[in-house]
Amino acid sequence: MEIDFSTLTEYQRYKLMASLIVPRPIALVTTLGPDGTVNAAPFSMFNMLGEEPPIVMISVNRLTDGSLKDTAANIVRTREFVVHLSDEAMAAKMHQCGERLPPDMSELAHAGLTPAPCTQVAPPRIAQAPVAFECNLWETLETESRQIFIGRVLRLHARDGLIDTERWRVRLQEYFPVGRFGASFYVTTRDRFSLEKDAGTVTPIDEM
Repeated sequence: MEIDFSTLTEYQRYKLMASLIVPRPIALVTTLGPDGTVNAAPFSMFNMLGEEPPIVMISVNRLTDGSLKDTAANIVRTREFVVHLSDEAMAAKMHQCGERLPPDMSELAHAGLTPAPCTQVAPPRIAQAPVAFECNLWETLETESRQIFIGRVLRLHARDGLIDTERWRVRLQEYFPVGRFGASFYVTTRDRFSLEKDAGTVTPIDEM
């Protein structure tokens, strides 16, 4: 099968790409509205782009009338945001943050998540999240359908015990993030394996 993307509609291209390029990590992003309301929304068009500088990318689609979603409008205005990784324990609440609410209603309160202060940016982080990256806006790319924000990571918050700072290793046995698998389907990361072998023995996946 071969498909010419130039013959497809925007919706058809989205459905194929979003269902085939999986699983994807999910960024649960907090920003501040003009009145101080904490906005939180999940985005699965997200990933890290590099370490020098340390940058991450989130892609936010425009609304049907071409206007910006609250997250995008807040980042454009304040140039600050916080990216969280969600684990199994908070997956349902992360998904709930994707519901459309009025701009003056916080998704954190709606989903029962707890804000906690950040150190270098104004938007709060989410206390229940295992990982949070404080970011400021590095660069913006715009397409007809999306705004793509590249954020520079300023500071990392991690759940106690998750990181060994002597060896700079993440204790993967304590880390169970979820990924997006198209539509409203998600996957866990428990089925893990290594292809590296040391003296004929498969390397255990505990830390990396």
